[in-house]
Amino acid sequence: MVLSRRGLIVGNYCHDVLIRDNVVVGESLGGAASFISAVLKGLSIDCDCISKVGTDFNYSVPSTPIVSSASKTTLFHAHFTSRCSDPAMDSHPDRVLKRVCACDPIRPDDLPRAGKFDFGLAVGVGGEILPETLERIIEICNVVFVDIQGLIREFDGVDGTVKLIRLRDSGFYHLLPRIGFLKASAEEEVHFDVEEVRKLCCVVVTNGKNGCRVCWRDGEMQIKAFEAVEVDPTGAGDSFLGGFVAALVQGLTIPDAALLGNFFGSLTVSQIGLPKFDTYLLQRVKDEVQQRRLLCCEEKEGEFHFVKRAGHEQFRASLAAAKLSCASSCQQECRRDLPNLTNGAVVHGIDFQYVEVQKPLVNLVADESSIESFDSKPTMK
Repeated sequence: MVLSRRGLIVGNYCHDVLIRDNVVVGESLGGAASFISAVLKGLSIDCDCISKVGTDFNYSVPSTPIVSSASKTTLFHAHFTSRCSDPAMDSHPDRVLKRVCACDPIRPDDLPRAGKFDFGLAVGVGGEILPETLERIIEICNVVFVDIQGLIREFDGVDGTVKLIRLRDSGFYHLLPRIGFLKASAEEEVHFDVEEVRKLCCVVVTNGKNGCRVCWRDGEMQIKAFEAVEVDPTGAGDSFLGGFVAALVQGLTIPDAALLGNFFGSLTVSQIGLPKFDTYLLQRVKDEVQQRRLLCCEEKEGEFHFVKRAGHEQFRASLAAAKLSCASSCQQECRRDLPNLTNGAVVHGIDFQYVEVQKPLVNLVADESSIESFDSKPTMK
């Protein structure tokens, strides 16, 4: 299916703070909308973005957000711990994510009232997308991609710790037959029945170094990952979704789209916070996608194709080669961005190898004992 390029992204921008062993080590623009926008903009895919922030919002973004005078920008603290000193016990520690502040929810009236979008992405992170908002997105977009984190996250009333609930209990389950794709991580997969949901919509499950799995009514397939040195896993799934959608917009098949999603996920984990994509690399990717599209030009309008076309592995090899050719420049970007830590410092279990510049903080470390919140899950009628 070849989609035209008028898209809609719905989800709040955030302030993200990374904390290792109770010490702040970095801050950045966050929110799935920011990561997805970076990928789509880099690949010249035009989208509108509906996002809400507070008057304290610290970043310049391509799409001007709605500024709320009544609440602060959504703020997340991501808590990590260092590796265990015993090599036999060494493993990636779990991240503890806390929503410290929550901006206003995005309501149906906040969405564009005129016109129809060819595709839409419902990508909330802090409970900002309501069931009625997703229903409105479905009404104004021809095909909708949904990140499950925006549906099943709940937040502790005391310290804002993120918890996951069953998809059936979320208030969104009845809308699944009307969406095109549901993206989930391996951690989130346990909170719904894939065998049941795949009958309602296509399910894409990301799983880090193991790549991703695409499940639909009549089958499933595994798509391999790209090699990456993980520095910060934040936003990897969001960048995956951006690459996945961008490929479908360009007319690629679903297996090829999942491959491009894995590619951008691998680029994102190699940097701290919102990734900076090398312009030469982006042009190489555009060229490879265009060549791949020409080989799939027989695709019919209105259909998505799940079959791996001939040349899928060559497409993967070409993307890997493009990434390798830009590795040195990406490494330099990483050196400039990493905070000034002592040797051996760790975020999410990954040793920092390049330590040069202290990244300035902007007083985003709020008191977690005082959580600003809103009721994002109204009772279903």
